Amino acid sequence: MVPPTLVDYDSACRHWSWETERASLAGLPLGRGLNIAHEAVDRHVTDGHGDRLAFVFLSRSAARRAITYSQLAALSNRVAGALVRLGVQPGDRVFTLMDRRLELYITALGTLKAGATYSALFSSFGPEPIRARLEIGKARVLVTTPSLYFRKVKSIRDALPRLEQVILVTDPVSGEPHNELPDHALSFASIIEAAPESFEIPPTDPQSPALLHFTSGTTGTPKGALHVHEAAVVHRATGHLALDLRPEDVYWCTADPGWVTGISYGLVAPLIVGATAIVDREDFEAERWYDILSSEAVNVWYTAPTAIRMLRRSGPGPAGKRHFPQLRHIASVGEPLDPESVRWGIETFGLPVHDTWWQTETGGIMIANFRATDNVPGSMGRPFPGIEAAVVRRRGRSLEIVDASEQAGELALRSGWPSMFRTYVGAPSRYRECFADGWYLSGDLVRRDENGCYWFVGRVDDAIQSAGHLVGPFEVERVMMEHPAVADVVAFGKPDPIAYEIVAACVVLKTGYEAVDTVRLELLAHGRRRLGPAVAPREITFLPELPKTPSGKTLRRLLRHSDS
Repeated sequence: MVPPTLVDYDSACRHWSWETERASLAGLPLGRGLNIAHEAVDRHVTDGHGDRLAFVFLSRSAARRAITYSQLAALSNRVAGALVRLGVQPGDRVFTLMDRRLELYITALGTLKAGATYSALFSSFGPEPIRARLEIGKARVLVTTPSLYFRKVKSIRDALPRLEQVILVTDPVSGEPHNELPDHALSFASIIEAAPESFEIPPTDPQSPALLHFTSGTTGTPKGALHVHEAAVVHRATGHLALDLRPEDVYWCTADPGWVTGISYGLVAPLIVGATAIVDREDFEAERWYDILSSEAVNVWYTAPTAIRMLRRSGPGPAGKRHFPQLRHIASVGEPLDPESVRWGIETFGLPVHDTWWQTETGGIMIANFRATDNVPGSMGRPFPGIEAAVVRRRGRSLEIVDASEQAGELALRSGWPSMFRTYVGAPSRYRECFADGWYLSGDLVRRDENGCYWFVGRVDDAIQSAGHLVGPFEVERVMMEHPAVADVVAFGKPDPIAYEIVAACVVLKTGYEAVDTVRLELLAHGRRRLGPAVAPREITFLPELPKTPSGKTLRRLLRHSDS
């Protein structure tokens, strides 16, 4: 077995220096600054590793396509050159709206090489979420496909006066016709073919804007968190130490690039480390996912709790048909990971699933269960070296640090790490509200145990107030997931005239269980036995699926305000 990249956690924390980590990056030649795309691609070519595979693209409708670092460098150079010819300047914002395909990734890298700021949109978004993000981000260029343009962008085009250029990526495999390009749009293939394979990245200040990531925006206006090129320092360090990545690894991050994980850990981190990244164009399917893990000999797999629960629902059959001898590390992000999913990893692969915690605003993994440390099922883990975390309570404009273990409070991080977002675009007051006394306030309610591990309790604004008790929804969900009938669950507060709120839950049952009163009563009894009457759900509703955001997070507020 390959030893962990992080061998001694305590020693790493004592001797950690972000300055030392910065020095591990190459930087642009002749001291011209730091550029994420150079660290992710060109540096490997310069170092003689251009023949190493950077990406493997998988699709049902097309043959497996492998791209080397040299090929990726040339293609992203063409994109950078084409953008500059179109007048794109440093600070301009280039958006993509498409599924997981090569053109998205080379657009991202080419944008960064040109000194512009890159932002990815979910292809599943409707016209209004697309319009809002393009407007907030002041998009100058949008790269999309003809089908997405005509279905989702054309109707809002006139409402986006700052959007100067639309570039369309045609796909013969999917049957998207070339002759439907509107007069004002450009062909991606044409402008790329006309650009040279060489491009000199201009001087790049590490503090210059690089990536614009939007929060899910389930309520209110979406927030655009702006990150700088210096974020590469955290991408490399966390990819190497929290995800245990090495240059020779085959790595699969299942997140869509429309979510921050799909860029930070589906593109930037693995390429900076020098690994080979798998990109699957298709939607989730249990058999297909097990096939990819096996046939592509994946070493490190980064996925989401929602996906793990979906795999669990498929039963042990699909996994039992295959072997995974190369798989070394499994990690999860997006929502808290329940203990049953951690144990499922051991039963299925002989490996526990390691939870990690971070946010769009943090830009990189901040808390993790590391491969070399004890993986405590249900725990978020411990802070990444160089990250100072604390449990706090807000007292007006100041903070009170909660020193005692096991007491709930808001998770705060001492500000100043390299991938920390620099602003919310167009919303400076919302940005300022995230900080107090030198700490970034995450909005997550947590507790810290005596061993320094953090445990997720719930979002500060999702905490349930029931008859004087403050109940964290995830602690309810974690216990309900222990029952063999439960495939997925969400807990929330339901208004009550006496208790203010009662704890309610929506449950998705595993195959083989029926949504009948006997099962409901059994689940209610299980909750009371494990949680006590003050915390246990008092109402349970069965649903075929839970409503999710495109990034896989449960729409808790939607259920709270429904009639369920």
